Amino acid sequence: MKIDVCFSPALYPMYHDPESIVVVADVFRATTTIVTAFYNGVRSIRPVATIEEAKAYKKEGWLVGAERNVKRCDFADFGNSPFDYTPEKVKGKDIVFTTTNGTKAITIAKEAFRVVIGGFVNLQAIADYCLTYQRNVIILASGWEDKVNIEDTLYGGALTEVLVETGRYQTASDAAVIARDMWNTHKQNLKSYMEQTDHLPRLKANNLEGSVDYCLTLHIAPAVPELHIENETLILRN
Repeated sequence: MKIDVCFSPALYPMYHDPESIVVVADVFRATTTIVTAFYNGVRSIRPVATIEEAKAYKKEGWLVGAERNVKRCDFADFGNSPFDYTPEKVKGKDIVFTTTNGTKAITIAKEAFRVVIGGFVNLQAIADYCLTYQRNVIILASGWEDKVNIEDTLYGGALTEVLVETGRYQTASDAAVIARDMWNTHKQNLKSYMEQTDHLPRLKANNLEGSVDYCLTLHIAPAVPELHIENETLILRN
């Protein structure tokens, strides 16, 4: 089996394979937030690509999480922080969710064999899922507005490393090799390496850097949100 890393949603058409598993990663913070919400008991999340869709759901009485350019949207019940989705607020609930990058990536990948949501917080759970299905894997890094970013590429490298080390996967392209090398070079000093990223200053400017340590912690929320399509509606379930 092979594993590959797509550095940006803009590149995804060149990677798409309807028989592969796609793992969508938006480490800071959408996919980390989604995984955490499911770990804390949310029943389902409907990812939508646009603010207009989220507002329409809100008018119908749905709970909505919405963020643009790291800031919580003023009409939303939740933002895009894993700390917003506590068990007291989300257990047993259905939530609509839209973010700058992550939910767009989920929408783009929807035609794959399976689409699952990954982050460092559920790294081993995602690896186990992939091993169970025994399919090729494409890690789709959400990036920032279609540009490559460090944190999602590093996640791609981390998952590549875990799966290759089982002896059952091989890297499919130079992209997977690059991501894996990045991970192995910097995995002992992730936080300091993040100081170079474009996104960390955005978080700091909005007093949101408190989630960084959590987003970079391994194996603490072993949920595997999986995408389902029901009557053309995208729904994530654990």
